[in-house]
Amino acid sequence: MSWVGIESDFFDGGNAVVTEAGSSNRPDKPFRKVDDEIAQLTNLRSGPPDRQRQLMPRKQQLPVSPVRMLAGREGNFSGRGRFSAADCCHMLSRYLPVNGPWLVDQTTSRAYVSQFSADGSLFVAGFQGSNIRIYDVDRGWKVQKNVLAKSLRWTVTDTSLSPDQRYLVYTSMSPIVHIVNVRSATTESHANVTEIHEGLDFISNDYRGYSFGIFSVKFSTDGRELVAGSSDDSIYVYDLEANKLSLRIVAHTDDVNTVTFADESGNLIYSGSDDNLCKVWDRRCFIAKDKPAGVLMGHLEGITFLDSRGDGRYFISNGKDQTIKLWDIRKMSSNTSCNLGGLRNYEWDYRWNEYPPEARNLKHPCDQSVATYKGHSVLRTLIRCYFSPEYSTGQRYIYTGSHDSRVYIYDVVTGTQVAVLKHHTSPVRDCSWHPNYPMLVSSSWDGDVVKWEFPGNGEAPCPMNNKRVQRQYYYSR
Repeated sequence: MSWVGIESDFFDGGNAVVTEAGSSNRPDKPFRKVDDEIAQLTNLRSGPPDRQRQLMPRKQQLPVSPVRMLAGREGNFSGRGRFSAADCCHMLSRYLPVNGPWLVDQTTSRAYVSQFSADGSLFVAGFQGSNIRIYDVDRGWKVQKNVLAKSLRWTVTDTSLSPDQRYLVYTSMSPIVHIVNVRSATTESHANVTEIHEGLDFISNDYRGYSFGIFSVKFSTDGRELVAGSSDDSIYVYDLEANKLSLRIVAHTDDVNTVTFADESGNLIYSGSDDNLCKVWDRRCFIAKDKPAGVLMGHLEGITFLDSRGDGRYFISNGKDQTIKLWDIRKMSSNTSCNLGGLRNYEWDYRWNEYPPEARNLKHPCDQSVATYKGHSVLRTLIRCYFSPEYSTGQRYIYTGSHDSRVYIYDVVTGTQVAVLKHHTSPVRDCSWHPNYPMLVSSSWDGDVVKWEFPGNGEAPCPMNNKRVQRQYYYSR
């Protein structure tokens, strides 16, 4: 089938919704649009210029078909004589990675982490059973390195590849972060047996508490620092060049489940915690010890993950209140004085219970978020969410794993649920969209790591009735 033919199945005047990996239906009513500057910025990144749409011989509608885009280029309607980056995104972003899935790997251990490298040439998957596998995507997903983690407590909680893809760091419920040389010739990297996994000590000199675990770790864009969030309510920054801890912030009043650098400068850090708050930290102007630049309220339960848009302004968060929220840090406040009163009059634990039905329609009285996205479920584990790639989609979408064993894709501007990928039989904790191609990889507690593509690479999809090891799920992060 041609791209034009496939496009007609996926979009009908811009209103079709792809569900469960390929079927489409119309929404019953129009979706609320994001009333914010980000709507304009997203459309600029992923849409043709207004002049081209106005000069086209047919009525204005989105998305503009590839045939009309090509005709516009040949007629030089844009005045450039070529496609812009936004034009390319406008065409590429409609071809969602929903075909498949194709099996990448299958284990008897829960998959906790799965991420492409910045250029998409490598893929990292971390499993509860101490293994971290690095796949060479360009060589048919061959395992480039099989890492057997050292001093693992409970599970691999997070991994991060350095920007130059020379080093991998991994964390667990321990204050020691280990670092591995990815480019060494050794394929089987067993800690301190076949290779040295150097330990980076995140215990600060002033720390007098009990041992803590690290839930989140990220390299800075220049590869010189690591930022980490921990179970002792703190944010840590580690200077890799000096080989020492450079900063500890007692950032929240509960576990810091997620941290990330806001942009390439490394000056701004975002954090999210089980205290329901997102905080912004500016390392250039600490007014007082452990005081953030601002606080963002809106989630009614703990925050499991943050992803920055990369512009130092917008980010998204996944919450245990079963929502993703979009934030603009210019709306942040200096305090958390908002009184929730008796809003939360129920008791529940996301590790064991379903989310209370009476809580689903509650709204935070001081919600500072720009938009809220609902449909997926955040239970049992710290499920992650992301912006789609800038290169191929103009960050037009938000995607997330889910406790109900699926992957959800939302349109940033309209809030439309544009795709639901269904294959796994256990929670999907992590997923990753290739930075350049319409390919998405999901990993689950069922042990499967699978890829979704558009239109597919000609291989046979993995069978949907694989037998899996039955396990009892207890405490998890």
